[in-house]
Amino acid sequence: MAGNEVKASLMNYRISAQKARLVCDQVRNKGVEEALNILAVSQKKFAGPLAKLLHSAIANAEDQNDTHNAGFDVDRLKISTISVDEGPSMWRIRPRAQGRASWIQKRTSHIKVVLSE
Repeated sequence: MAGNEVKASLMNYRISAQKARLVCDQVRNKGVEEALNILAVSQKKFAGPLAKLLHSAIANAEDQNDTHNAGFDVDRLKISTISVDEGPSMWRIRPRAQGRASWIQKRTSHIKVVLSE
């Protein structure tokens, strides 16, 4: 990470990486204000948590007490990198007919956002 970047991450969020990538692709390489406007009108489930993550990254950039992040102009911030990786899956059992059972996966994701000027 270079000196003119700030980052935030969301770990083990209970959504599949494939569904999260659909939303992240819409805001990649956009300005922060434009990305928040896109997420505000999006119908996807992950739009709300991603907007919250962006607000967290903006707050990290605004923090004046932190010597590493001081001096960012929030109006000029843009999303330089946003990545979605698979997290650990929770395995659950679903009852089926005639006493059988089948396994289902509850997938999780790790999301990392890097903002730059």
